[in-house]
Amino acid sequence: MAELTTVARPYAEAAFRAAVEAKDVAGFAGKLALMGAGAATREAASVLGNPKVSAKEKSDVLFAVAGGDVPDVLKNLVMALIENQRAALLPFISEHFARLQRDHDGVVKAVITSAFPLSDSDKASLVDGLAKKYGKRVDVEVHVDASLIGGARVQVGDDVIHASVRDTLDKMAVALAT
Repeated sequence: MAELTTVARPYAEAAFRAAVEAKDVAGFAGKLALMGAGAATREAASVLGNPKVSAKEKSDVLFAVAGGDVPDVLKNLVMALIENQRAALLPFISEHFARLQRDHDGVVKAVITSAFPLSDSDKASLVDGLAKKYGKRVDVEVHVDASLIGGARVQVGDDVIHASVRDTLDKMAVALAT
């Protein structure tokens, strides 16, 4: 999967530059997200990987998923991907494009996993702290994982803040084993 992400990166960056030039980053992001999600389905994968289906039919499927009215730059991107048997990269291109959009908009994505559901005030407090730490607005995704026992784990990009009982117990087990 890391290889696919690496191969998808230049496509996403080129699409992002075109979106900035067109002053339509959000529009491009929306269309790419829809096509990426569509290409990731089992049904679309079977169509996109079928050599008996023409490139036009494959692109029509993806453009229909995007709701029509796809910018020419994205149409050209999709056609190039299809012609080079790389349509499976669309979900990865979309994902990287979304990261570029967040950077452009001054937003970081945080994933908070807590042992128990967070109250609105706890969530707001965490988001506030993260916004101060990173100097950006925070787009947060919250999950509950009872296996953490207590506390939470916060991931922002490659940074992970381990503040759960499970993480503490795991560290203790490693320390005792050495």
